[in-house]
Amino acid sequence: MNKSTFFSSLTLLAGLIGAGSAGAQTAAKVASKDPAPYGKPFAGVPASQNATIYQVNMRGFSQEGTFRGVLARMDSIKALGVNVVYLMPIFPIGKLRAVDSPFAVRDYTAVNPEFGTLADLRALVDAAHSRGLAVMLDWVGNHTSFDHAWVAQHPDWYVHDASGAIVNPIPEWKDIAQLDFAKPAMRAAMISALRYWVFAANIDGYRFDYADGPTQAFFTEALQNLNSIKTHKLLLLAEGDKKKYYLKGGFQMCYDFGFINVLKHDIFAQGKSVKLIDSVNTANYRDTPPSARMLRYTSNHDVNAWEGTPQQLFGGERGSMAAFVVASYMKAVPLIYNGQEVGHPERIPFMGPRKPINWAVKSPLTQEYKRLIRFRNGSNAVRNGALASYSTDDVCAFTKIDGNEKVLTLVNLRNAPVSYQVPASVGAAGWRNAFDGQSVALSQLTLQPFQYLILTK
Repeated sequence: MNKSTFFSSLTLLAGLIGAGSAGAQTAAKVASKDPAPYGKPFAGVPASQNATIYQVNMRGFSQEGTFRGVLARMDSIKALGVNVVYLMPIFPIGKLRAVDSPFAVRDYTAVNPEFGTLADLRALVDAAHSRGLAVMLDWVGNHTSFDHAWVAQHPDWYVHDASGAIVNPIPEWKDIAQLDFAKPAMRAAMISALRYWVFAANIDGYRFDYADGPTQAFFTEALQNLNSIKTHKLLLLAEGDKKKYYLKGGFQMCYDFGFINVLKHDIFAQGKSVKLIDSVNTANYRDTPPSARMLRYTSNHDVNAWEGTPQQLFGGERGSMAAFVVASYMKAVPLIYNGQEVGHPERIPFMGPRKPINWAVKSPLTQEYKRLIRFRNGSNAVRNGALASYSTDDVCAFTKIDGNEKVLTLVNLRNAPVSYQVPASVGAAGWRNAFDGQSVALSQLTLQPFQYLILTK
């Protein structure tokens, strides 16, 4: 869902109160409603800071637009080097006031028949697990469709305006009804539904849509409950960029809206200083747990649908790859949106007319993404090392160091040649190209338009 308008409406939710002791007692009972567990819990769920996430938009991923369409390309997803598959909302979509948005959920414990059946979903999860891939579902917990059963059965679970009508939090998204997180019974029902998919489909975590909507108290309650499921290791990602999510809320990862906005608007579109990224890093990681990670990307369903492809936003294919190196190597968990690994040139809608990806088109970008991800997977310094920045106004330059492993990344973020003087503290000798092993002597460099160098010592 496009979140830019959501952020202007936070005042609507400011009066919602947190969970009380009665809510905690109610939520404690939801485990008794768990379905019989399906399958064997997946032992290969990565530590959150070591994740590389691949986002699937079922409606654009294949011609058929189903779980089976994803299943057919599971080997290609695995070959990319990712270790987590994140599925956009799989639930039935509301038909009342409908705009064809998968973010208007009509039933939290059912599968959208457009995509297939529960058995089809299980087959997809099984196939991912057999290839060493974890699976996350997209959870839309802030609101429901207006024809969700709760509207008729529990109208008190929703926020109402002065006239008694259920609030639609964002007028342009007329198909959604705002839930009231002051209601313990609603919170318990939501937590029960979250637990359902862990057992019924053996999934490995959630991406929480619009995490700035529900209260902090709800997330504390819900995530504590999910983490009490000792049979499963769960990845928990907040679509919100506030540090509170991993400081207090129990999330391991959250979205870095600030990073992509600075990258695409300030640096690429307006030519502002690359050093702005350092300010983003400082703000995001000050006083945070060592394992906390922002999620960074050069495309996702919102960016792609509403703004453009990576090539359109970052000055063509070379600019898109330069941007991806910074997003994935500096200090973050990277996300890849389906299609960007083949340089798909068109936007991929997730509502309205379907425009599926043409996977038959071969692109050299695929091997480039594989190479970059493969090196990241094998480098603890890139994933978890200490970060030191040596950026200039035009070049994003940084080292990542873990023990004896040192990685130096230099990325020209301009569509023109740029000179870069390697600082003496980095050292000129002993560096090798990370991909071909060739020795590289560093001093005064000229980086070609959007060129990047990844060096090891």
